[in-house]
Amino acid sequence: MDIMTLVGIVMAFTALLVGAILKGAGLKGLLGGAAAMIVLVGTMAAVMIQTPAPVFKRGMKIFGWLFKPPATDLEALIVKIVEWSRIARKDGLMGLESQVDGETDEFIRKGLQLLVDGGEPESIRGILEVELESSEEFDTAAAKVWESMGIYAPTLGIVGAVLGLMAVMGNLADPSKLGTGIAAAFTATIYGIASANLFFLPFGNKLKYHVKEQAKMRMMFIEGLSSIAQGENPRHIESRLQGYVVHGAPKGKGKDDGKKT
Repeated sequence: MDIMTLVGIVMAFTALLVGAILKGAGLKGLLGGAAAMIVLVGTMAAVMIQTPAPVFKRGMKIFGWLFKPPATDLEALIVKIVEWSRIARKDGLMGLESQVDGETDEFIRKGLQLLVDGGEPESIRGILEVELESSEEFDTAAAKVWESMGIYAPTLGIVGAVLGLMAVMGNLADPSKLGTGIAAAFTATIYGIASANLFFLPFGNKLKYHVKEQAKMRMMFIEGLSSIAQGENPRHIESRLQGYVVHGAPKGKGKDDGKKT
């Protein structure tokens, strides 16, 4: 569970609600059905128009990574790879066949199967790198779905404000309605700017980070698997793979949602 995301969302709502009260706008000033329709529904519509259906669906699916990131525990994977290399040196590559079914990550399972089948190191690397590149590009495009929302929302907030001001201009003969009308018009601006900068853009950036971390883990896996195929010493493999680890960084403990669906 990513506590930082939860804390950040709570702080974002707190900042908006408490800020509205302290500024005198009150909670009522943040409520606006028309503003929500123009900004939130309009933003979703714009993103759906620009995004292919598979990418949009993937973007919605990986939203869960904000709270349960895909597992990227590099240290744990290094331990596995070193153990596999020891098994391979002792029992041959066929000794790893029992390890294949125990893996839940499709990418790791496929790589192990290629190794057990006796693939050449460069062949294994080539196959897995093509899949990694394709997967990373797809997931990065999916993460950018949320980033795109952060781009469109402020503009649609301005559209909502202009529409509100147009309504106000139509009631100039009744001064009693001017204050309320202008306040309602700017509610759309708040929706657009706040949703973009407090939610959509941060969501997109965090998802892109998780995509890169998962790609880093898989790149390390490819390097380790190629080393095993070449029959390298387990200690040498471990030393090389430790270069991928940023010491002091938190270990990934999220649910392994990273496999392709």
